[in-house]
Amino acid sequence: MRHPETIPDEIWTLAARQEELVSISQCAAAGLSKHAVARLVRSGAWTRVTRGVYDTCPVPVQERIRADFHDHVRRRAAWIGLLAYPDGVATGGCALALLGVGGLPSELDPEVSRPAWMDAGVRPGTVLRRYGTFPVVQHGGRDVAELVHALAQGLLTLPRDHAVASICDALREDRICAADLGRVRMLIHGRRGVVAVRPWLDLVTGRDASPAETFARLSFVDHGVPPDGQQVAFWSGGKLLGRVDFAWILPDGRYVVVEIDGREFHSGNEMLADDATRQNGLVGTDRVIVLRFPAPRNSSHGDIGLQVAERLHWLGWLPGTSIGPVVHLDG
Repeated sequence: MRHPETIPDEIWTLAARQEELVSISQCAAAGLSKHAVARLVRSGAWTRVTRGVYDTCPVPVQERIRADFHDHVRRRAAWIGLLAYPDGVATGGCALALLGVGGLPSELDPEVSRPAWMDAGVRPGTVLRRYGTFPVVQHGGRDVAELVHALAQGLLTLPRDHAVASICDALREDRICAADLGRVRMLIHGRRGVVAVRPWLDLVTGRDASPAETFARLSFVDHGVPPDGQQVAFWSGGKLLGRVDFAWILPDGRYVVVEIDGREFHSGNEMLADDATRQNGLVGTDRVIVLRFPAPRNSSHGDIGLQVAERLHWLGWLPGTSIGPVVHLDG
């Protein structure tokens, strides 16, 4: 597209690292006047996102074709907040998006915290949080809440499924350790809403292999059928038949296993072929019932928990049994 203004290269450099966004102060510093910015908006080349923040990409957000589209949308929300408030610090879900933590909602509200709890002049479409002072890290030259603090903030502001999934993701990727869960618990102490969210920490585990598995597990818990085992390896005749996502043992010695289709998180024919081989090996034993579901976006998506609960109750499953990490079907 031919722009009606000559845009300094510095602006494009900034936009490239800020999810296509720039602030009016950055434009002024680069020599692009507010009148020039206004002409870019009128021509349709740029879009005003909120006061003092502009999107330099002419393609509407939902029409952008990017391999990292959902991450782009989340990071973009974080940058809207940071650019709207020059003294702002990215917090909660926005901080987690910039830090590369998984399990977040597909869309986030731009949110920041400001020094001394300043809340005057709130920009439309943004949220100001009151957290006082907390440790920060640098991202793109801006302050972002340190990971454990960001997880604690997210626990208080995100929906349950995503708050739990984000902590599980950080734990699985060894970005936090079990002791950090105690820090999160301490950080939310006395905060508004803590009574409701504190039990969510008991739902955190490092065994979920993806946010989709976290959402599925939460659905099982909600429907009264928590898994007897996770990431269970099934062996027969000295051969590994496969490692499954979730497993339950029936009174007659058979197993019900659930596999979550990970195509939302991984792709490729090799993976699909591997899944088919694994399923065929398990079903061929006559002792394993395999159920497969597409990756859910939250615990209610697809009614996974309801479907599994109905099947387990019909088969006579009883709660209270634990399955170890390895099952020998011929043992």
